Parts: sequence; C-alpha cells; structure tokens
Amino acid sequence: MENDTLQHRGMRKRLIETIAQKGITDKNVLDAIGRVPRHLFMESSFIRFAYKDQAFPIGAGQTISQPYTVAFQTQLLQVEPNAKILEIGTGSGYQAAVLLEMGAQVFTIERQQELFVKVQQLLPQMGYNPRFFYGDGYKGLPTYGPFDGIVVTAGAPSIPNDLKTQMAIGGRMVIPVSKGDHQVMTLLQRRGENEWEEQLYGDFAFVPMVKGTN
Repeated sequence: MENDTLQHRGMRKRLIETIAQKGITDKNVLDAIGRVPRHLFMESSFIRFAYKDQAFPIGAGQTISQPYTVAFQTQLLQVEPNAKILEIGTGSGYQAAVLLEMGAQVFTIERQQELFVKVQQLLPQMGYNPRFFYGDGYKGLPTYGPFDGIVVTAGAPSIPNDLKTQMAIGGRMVIPVSKGDHQVMTLLQRRGENEWEEQLYGDFAFVPMVKGTN
C-alpha cells in the first residue's frame, strides 16, 4: 500500500506489543491491527502520533479511538470470518478497517455528514469496502439484520432496544454504557428470542452517542 513504509510497519509492531502487554490476547485482533495503516486515517499534523496507544481528534468533535480500545472491543466481539457486523459510529473508519481485516462483512453507520463523506472516499482508496450508511445509530439497520455482532463506538446512556432486536440469536453487542463522566464497557449476548445476558468489563472514555443526524 502506498504511503505505508517499513518505518510505519515497525511502529505498528511496537504498538501490537504494547496492547498485547495490556492484555489483548486474540491473535487475529493483533494481526489485524498490525495490518491497518492507522497513520492514513489521521490529519497530517498528528501522523507522528499515529502509533501511540492513544485517541486523537479527527474533526466534527470526534476522535479516532485508542488502539487498545479498538482491540478490546474487537476481542469481545469474537469475530468469525464472514460474520455480519454492524458498527455504530464509523468515525475515522479505523475500527471498520480492523473488522474487515478479520474477514467480517461490515455494515457501518455514521450520523455526522462531514465524517460520512470523508470516510466513504478514504476507505475504498485503501482497499476497504464496508457497506456505508448515513443515519441515526440508535435505530441501527433493521432491514439488513440480524447481525452476528454489533459494536458501538460512542458512549450510550443505555442499550438501545432497536439494536438489541437486531442481534442474531447467539450474537454479541459491545457497547460503552454511560455511568456519570465515564462509560462501562458492556458485552450483551442474545441467548434467545427474549433473552439477553450482560457482562461488564471496566471503565472507558468515549464521546457521547447522539440521536439523529447532523
């Protein structure tokens, strides 16, 4: 891939070592992050920070998530090849690229028009082709479900019912749920038609999940 140098690949290798030390054990997740050129998702002024394990602004009041957070959410999803994954909040497109590297079919929805237009051009240029949608993440994509996995990349006040019903039986949703000034990473598994099981995985910081489009 052009603009992806040996130096960039070396920096990614060190990034993978860092997030592995923080507890990411899924080799498929680590390998996918090792293949995605994160620096191409960032404004040029931030490129030298591209492989630090931290979040950075991408415009429209949004951020590109910390690689550890992307890895943590992806690991909880337990992505199988060809799994149908719904991403709520395309943002920079980085999380979608990681999921595509893992062989998932990715349906991604973004409410910020500025980011939606930008990422629709960027990802295909890099060889990544999710299904893009402009809309309200709270509503999901009912006509395209059910989904094997749903990943929400913003802090929700609670788990949206529309998303719960779009999960396949046996499907998993990973969503940060707001508790005060932070969010608790929540894994929801659908066990039956009207049965869900919830597990909590510690505190994270996300931008808030907003209704409607912009």
